[in-house]
Parts: sequence; C-alpha cells; structure tokens
Amino acid sequence: MSLLIRRARILTLAPPKSESGAILPGGRRGAALRDLGVIARGDVLVQDGKIAAVGPDLPVPTDAETIEADGRVLMPGFVDCHTHSCWAGDVSEAWEREVRLAPEKQPTQSERMRPIVQSVRDATRKQLAAALRTRLDRVLAAGTTTIEIKSGFGLTIDAELKQLHAVQRAAQDWPGTVTPTALLGHALDGDSATYTRMVVREMLPAVWHEFPGITVDARCAADAWPVEACVRLFERARNHGLPIRVTAEEHAPTGIVAEALKLHARSIDHLESASKNDLVALAAAHTFAVMTPAAAFHSRGRYGRAGAFVDSGGLLALASDYGPLTAPTYSMPFVLALAVRYCGLTPAEAIVVTTVNAAAALGLSDRGTVETGKRADLILLRHRDERSLAYEFGDDPVDVVIAAGRVIRGPSADRRKDASVDSPRPDTAR
Repeated sequence: MSLLIRRARILTLAPPKSESGAILPGGRRGAALRDLGVIARGDVLVQDGKIAAVGPDLPVPTDAETIEADGRVLMPGFVDCHTHSCWAGDVSEAWEREVRLAPEKQPTQSERMRPIVQSVRDATRKQLAAALRTRLDRVLAAGTTTIEIKSGFGLTIDAELKQLHAVQRAAQDWPGTVTPTALLGHALDGDSATYTRMVVREMLPAVWHEFPGITVDARCAADAWPVEACVRLFERARNHGLPIRVTAEEHAPTGIVAEALKLHARSIDHLESASKNDLVALAAAHTFAVMTPAAAFHSRGRYGRAGAFVDSGGLLALASDYGPLTAPTYSMPFVLALAVRYCGLTPAEAIVVTTVNAAAALGLSDRGTVETGKRADLILLRHRDERSLAYEFGDDPVDVVIAAGRVIRGPSADRRKDASVDSPRPDTAR
C-alpha cells in the first residue's frame, strides 16, 4: 500500500551543499539553519514506511491512498530530544504552593523531586509503562514522531532499571520512535560521596549490562551532582563505549562545560545560565547545545541565548523538557513560539532545530528531512505558511501525522476508528 500526499508546500530541510558541492552531513549551523529547502507545491510518495519520491506532479500508484494537502505545509515530524516523560505521581498541589512563594523561598529541584521519586518506587513497571504509553499517544497526535525519554526518578538501582524497562515496554508497538537515556546523575540520595560512588561503581554497570549502548546523563548543579562526580561517571561510561549527555548551567555556571567538551559529550542541555566564554567554546565544538525554553517559561526563569549561540556557529537543538517538574508540556509548537519570542531564533531556525538538528543530537540520521530513502515521519499542518507555527500559540496546528508511513492522525485514521466503532462486536457471552 502506498501513500501519496499531493500539492503540499514541502519543507524538505534537505541538507545544503558546501562550496565544493559536497553535501554537508549532520546538524546544521549558521546560515544553513535558515534554509528550509522549500518546494512551493509538490508531492511526496511513501512506500514501505519510507519516502519513495519527492517532487511536483508525481504519478499516482494504482494502490495509493491519497491525502490532498491543498497548499498546506508538509514537514518532518518533530523530534523531542530531551524529556522526563516517564513518571508517576501528581505534583499539582505542591506546584500551587510554589507559585505563591517568593523566588528566594522556592524549593530546590531535589526537594521537588521527592514525591515523584517515591511514587516511581511504589509503582509497578506495568503501571509506569501504561501511564507513559498514554502520554506517548498524545505526543504523537501533537506531531512529535521521535522522543527521547530519561530515567532519573528512581535513584536506586532497582528503581532506575524499572523505569528504563517501563520505557522499553511502552515503546513496543508504538508507531513513533523512543530513544531511552539513563539519567543516573539526576539528584543525590543521602551523602553525596557515598551515593555518587554507588552510582558509578554499581548502578552504571547494572544499567549497561541490561541496556548496552544506552546514553548516560547527569545533572550538574549545586543541588545535584558536583563536577568531579559527573566527570567520574562520564569517564567510566565512555570507557564502556556509552554516549554521554550533560544537563547543566540551569541556574548558575558550574564549570562542567569545559569538562564535557573534553569528554566529547553528545550534548549539553539547558544552558540558561551558561557563561559567554562557555557558549563560545561550545559553539566551536561538535557537541550540541539543547535548549529548553518551556522550562524557563514554567519556572519564570532565564531563557537560553539561542539566537546568539547560532550566530556564533553553534550546533543547536530545542526540546520540550516534558516532565512533571521542569516543563509539563509536550507541545513542540509551543516550544517554537517561545524560542522565537524569547530566545532570539527566527521561525525557520526554530523549525530546523526541532527536526533535523534534534535528530542529529540523538545520533539519528534517517529522519528530520523530507528526502527519498528517509523514514516517513511527516506532519501536515493546517497552515499554508510555516511561520504560523511560531506566530500562533496555544492551539493545535497539526492536521495529519504520519509515523513510519502509517497515518496516525488524519482522514484515513479517523475512518479506521469509525469502522472499528461501527463494526459488530463478537458475542463474548457464548
């Protein structure tokens, strides 16, 4: 069965060429962030879960399902490369108290985590997976076809493994893609030296034995892991061939950026309070900066200087930071709207860093562009001008979602649901 999307305004995000004519692989920098590779009116043919052809007036296969775009924007699905979307518990009451407190009286991140940590420890793997699967279905309907999900709410070996297995279980048969991350250095549980030693010597080996190749993350902050402990964790992870990521510089500089660059971290995330010198050094490196404007919005804090960073030639991605504490939103269009208003990005830059660059930050090269041979993760907007993604906020701009060539949301998906509802149910009483 083929799928043909007809007469769309296609944002191919096809890779630009260098002055020599060679294709530039990987993440985009500088002026390439503003090149959306637009085909003003064209078609996209999908076969076997991949993009088979892109161009104007493609022939219609006899078995093709067709979607009429009528000039609406067709683009890659969003890639959300930093989330905490596997959790248990409810923090609504605690949050209501927090919003009434003065900034100097706000609880630390570790203090806010405690009820979530206890709820995760009390929940079964099946319960965690079921709650996450519900969230994943909402995420997909909103246009995010690839999502990174961190552990980090367990803080014990058994609870961290339970979280990672729950992520694995929820991702089974989900049409999108889930990339797990072991956030082993999220917070401290007891004495700092004793706890960090246990994580490095015992928790990390337990995790890599059950999840070979998994990315390891740590949060470096005054109320979380100190620089020295992060470096020990990352060095041991690197010795076993595991990619590393760092969550840092949310509220104050820590000194971890230089160390993370030495260790060739895949990304350094948040960076709202990063120093100018650190951002300059990061911009010159092959490490991604992953900024999370929704977290700044939720905490009423400082926004990352994304515009200045990309003007310096840095590799940038944006993410939602979706989770119960930092950013209770999975809306990537809302992230775009914030980034353009408060982080200094153009709408085109915001689109690139939530698709192709976010995929590259996760080490994924088979998505994020609309090109022949790429995975058919696509969204069709209700807009005919892609700038409306950032201009409007608080609404739902996505009309059709396609994951691996399967229509998840749209006319054909609605027809399948209707047929399922209308079809007679088997007589289970016999």
